[in-house]
Amino acid sequence: MMKTKNGGYLVSQIKYLQSRAFSRMLSKSGIEEFNGAQGRILFVLWQQDNISIAELSQKTKLSKNALTSMLDRMESKKLIKRESDEKDRRKIRILLTSGAQALEAQYKKVSEEMTEVFYSGFTDDEIDQFENQLKRIIDNLDRKEKDA
Repeated sequence: MMKTKNGGYLVSQIKYLQSRAFSRMLSKSGIEEFNGAQGRILFVLWQQDNISIAELSQKTKLSKNALTSMLDRMESKKLIKRESDEKDRRKIRILLTSGAQALEAQYKKVSEEMTEVFYSGFTDDEIDQFENQLKRIIDNLDRKEKDA
């Protein structure tokens, strides 16, 4: 008899629980300007600001449609701004505002707290193995999506 495999279900549960916990932690730390999903966008922009929507979509793994509505909300909260690309006016680039830049240190602190909760009781070797396996799953899913 084949053993039941529940990886997708377990990842879904982790995503849901992590999202709720992280949103509570952001709120508790006084960050009300954005939610956890928008934090993922800001995290990418804190690493590399002034990128195209296509690049942001690729780095966050969010569809361009989902990203567009989230960026609308973030722009209305003055976290990001959109500018036309100097070389190709059809392309829109996403830039952080000074307000969003000022939230980076606070966000990193909450993110570090979340990482401590996430990996509580794990050894460094277990964390490395787990993250390498997750990267393999992401690669598998990326290949499947490109084949579609």
